[in-house]
Amino acid sequence: MRFSVFQVSRKGGRNNNEDRMGYCYTREAAVFVLADGMGGHPEGEVAAQMALEGVVGLFQKMAQPKLPDVTVFLSDAVLAVHRRILHYAAEKAMLDTPRTTIVVAVVQSGSVTWVHCGDSRLYVVRHHALLARTRDHSFLEQSQTGVGGNGAIINRNVLFTCLGSPAKPVFNATGPLPLTQGDKVMLCSDGLWSSLTDDDIVLELGHKKVNEAVPDLVEQALRKAGSSSDNVTCIALEWETPDEFEPTRSFISTESIVDGTFQSTVQTAVMDPTPMDLDEATIERSISEIKDAIRRTADKKNLQD
Repeated sequence: MRFSVFQVSRKGGRNNNEDRMGYCYTREAAVFVLADGMGGHPEGEVAAQMALEGVVGLFQKMAQPKLPDVTVFLSDAVLAVHRRILHYAAEKAMLDTPRTTIVVAVVQSGSVTWVHCGDSRLYVVRHHALLARTRDHSFLEQSQTGVGGNGAIINRNVLFTCLGSPAKPVFNATGPLPLTQGDKVMLCSDGLWSSLTDDDIVLELGHKKVNEAVPDLVEQALRKAGSSSDNVTCIALEWETPDEFEPTRSFISTESIVDGTFQSTVQTAVMDPTPMDLDEATIERSISEIKDAIRRTADKKNLQD
């Protein structure tokens, strides 16, 4: 495989950066991950970090040196991360669970396949045109008009699914989509796309190399949002850079990688596999424990009142 990759994450106007991103590759496969920890819930950055490490950890376990089934891997990875977050919340008896959105892309056998949950997006640009884009799991994106049944404007920030919620996550896997030379695949948090139009994004990706387009897009998003800017995170790859292109520092060739080894921007520790392998009964028990903790706190407060 040959590709260029570039990534940037900026805090924006927030106190903390709850976005996480990274990638990992073998000789024959690569995975790209972006997670956006959700504000309004505790420890969003923890949920996002767990998502990043969980996906990459599973990739390193299964890609030997390629994944036997990309779609199965993506589904297993999303559910494993969701279960790990619930397990973490139950262990700490948290009154609310950490939550995160996620988008994951796998490049293998000359094709890209992706999965997403929430409103972190993936774009595919080919020949200056938008070839594909994920559809957010928000009430606004899923509606036809942007107006609710009572006539009220739907808030774009209201999601109906994410990882870490007590409800089982909704997610969509798409692909494989064969890649052609020069295709751009970009993953980004809502801090980027909420300030820019799809046309803005396609214009940058369609006319620039990723090492120029990504920082330019991030700067544009920050400038347009101003002091109210959310965290802005973006990672993009360009497939099979033409031979006449002078390689930059972001250019990667996997030809020299020995089978059984990995290159990664994510430092993953050796993880206890148990939380990744929780069955449905254990998940329900974790959720029940969280609800019990909330009820005990509410009962204690009522007694104090």
